[in-house]
Amino acid sequence: MTIDSAGRIVIPRDIRNAIGLTAGATVEIDASDGVITIEPAPLRVKIVKHGRIFVAVPEENIETLSEDTVRAVRDKLRNDRVR
Repeated sequence: MTIDSAGRIVIPRDIRNAIGLTAGATVEIDASDGVITIEPAPLRVKIVKHGRIFVAVPEENIETLSEDTVRAVRDKLRNDRVR
């Protein structure tokens, strides 16, 4: 990989896809001990009361997650906890 004269680096598609980066995505960049990290910025949410419970609602429009996606993430989190 090469940094161009404007200081830009192209992040390869496979890496962008693996962490869910899309064009226009907001990222956080950090540098520590000679290592640069780039992460998707956390989703900004507001806490709203729905009946007797409070839920986190995104402050921006986002794509609704499919039931399959939710199930896959839930299963991965459960499997990671078991290890």
